[in-house]
Amino acid sequence: MAAEGGGKEMNEIKTQFTTREGVYKLLTHSEYSRPNRVPFNSQGSNPVKVSFVNVNDQSGNGDRICFNVGRELYFYIYKGVRKAADLSKPIDKRIYKGTQPTCHDFNHLTATAESVSLLVGFTAGQVQLIDPIKKETSKLFNEERLIDKSRVTCVRWLPASENLFLVAHSSGSMYLYNVEHACGTAAPHYQQLKQGDGYAVHTCKSKSTRNPLLRWTVGEGALNEFAFSPDGKFLACVSQDGFLRVFSFDAVELHGTMKSYFGGLLCVCWSPDGKYIVAGGEDDLVTVWSFADCRVIARGHGHKSWVSVVSFDHYTTSIEESEPMEFSGSDEDIQDQIHFGRDRANSTQSRLSKRNSTDSRPVSVTYRFGSVGQDTQLCLWDLTEDILFPHLPLSRTRTHTNVMGGSSPTNPGTNGNNGVTLPGNSLPAPLPRSNSLPHSAANAAGGKGSMLADGAVASGVGKFATLSLHERKERHHDKEHKRNHSMGHISSKSSDKLNLLPKTKADPAKTLGTTLCPCMEDVPLLEPLICKKIAHERLTVLIFLEDCLVTACQEGFICTWARPGKGGLLSSQNQASSPSGTVV
Repeated sequence: MAAEGGGKEMNEIKTQFTTREGVYKLLTHSEYSRPNRVPFNSQGSNPVKVSFVNVNDQSGNGDRICFNVGRELYFYIYKGVRKAADLSKPIDKRIYKGTQPTCHDFNHLTATAESVSLLVGFTAGQVQLIDPIKKETSKLFNEERLIDKSRVTCVRWLPASENLFLVAHSSGSMYLYNVEHACGTAAPHYQQLKQGDGYAVHTCKSKSTRNPLLRWTVGEGALNEFAFSPDGKFLACVSQDGFLRVFSFDAVELHGTMKSYFGGLLCVCWSPDGKYIVAGGEDDLVTVWSFADCRVIARGHGHKSWVSVVSFDHYTTSIEESEPMEFSGSDEDIQDQIHFGRDRANSTQSRLSKRNSTDSRPVSVTYRFGSVGQDTQLCLWDLTEDILFPHLPLSRTRTHTNVMGGSSPTNPGTNGNNGVTLPGNSLPAPLPRSNSLPHSAANAAGGKGSMLADGAVASGVGKFATLSLHERKERHHDKEHKRNHSMGHISSKSSDKLNLLPKTKADPAKTLGTTLCPCMEDVPLLEPLICKKIAHERLTVLIFLEDCLVTACQEGFICTWARPGKGGLLSSQNQASSPSGTVV
């Protein structure tokens, strides 16, 4: 295999990877980008984002894709795994002057073959409502920037609503709009509706109803992303202050909070049944939070830089109403030995709900989620019942390929299931900070994990680099200049004065070791099912569809990865050289 970086293994761009359900393959003919296929010079530009909608047309090819690259916005028919992409015929293309699109969202409720409603947020704070099929621009919200002058970080239609949408800004504020209402000609005046720990909600004071209907002020610094729960009743927000905050949206009440291990949180998503939230950010970790218990139940370490997107795979979830199958071995060895259920999201949600109604009859549940980061790597993770329900008898599940190795012998603080480290009386031997350690160095230092025999099943046990609070403080000065430089770089680029507010009241040193932010050794540490470098530039998109998953990098290339058995003719037509110039 040849690749940039002299063909070294760690620099190879992967075009396929194997999981328990089979081989995922990159379909180079299904790559979407700007029509000229030239890599975008991403210096100083906003992240490439992708939105999908299905317009339910009679041709059977109702999927549509929207993506932004620099100051350009494209709208195509998405052919996925069925046919090669035709970039010469975008349905709509827009080039903006003086501002750039940052995010967008389709209204799935109102979409038809003749009309779709697409919201687009911009760097200068405006939000545009457009119809790329009719090629119309319906409305422009916050046009005079009287509501908020800062960059739009996230925009979403409210679930099951034709008119309401929510917009987050780098100022740390969110605004609720109604497309039927106009914005005022003067800066809005607000009246406090509710205030709580780290947030405040205000209504707009005016004689006639106008936008915004509500203003949420959440945390310190930028509000980086938010996500509605599957039932639409709760809202999860992640901010630059490192906090996840979960609100009851209609009641305007705080349900629970979580603090990152370090730095800001950048992304968030819900499990299909709404029971778990995964967040990622500047601590290079993915953190799993239980909605019911309001606590961190696991962390995952596989990325070597900031995690930019996390997403649950609604179509790859294993739910068994009997004892799970026992097996071990590599990905390739077991892919034909296990049936891995793939259910539609609504079917998955209904079956997962059986967990509560059949407590006397154990149900084996495996949630699949993925993450991509600025390290150009894609990680897939399995969240299994031995993590979710630690008080139940632990079932035997396969051990994933270790990312980090360890040289110390097995101790009571390590559990052989799912390759995770569980709390115990003795800790793994400390290693250098793993997020600054390349995989090759880590494996050379640690080697392979110890082997345990449990009946007829042998499971490899991974040792992970964890730091006690004392050890963390010793290394603090070595990392401080690097970390503070990157944090300061972010703050200095923001034009919003609200980012210059005093530090949050929750001192990181005081939250570490509490339920807000448990120590590393106090919660299970997951390792990724797979961890592959799939791009030259930082990754900004991860979306799971029924027959494929979609990723995008900052160069402006949107890639389609066919699920096992779903590649069809396209997978055999892949060229040796991809359009981005990478030889694999």
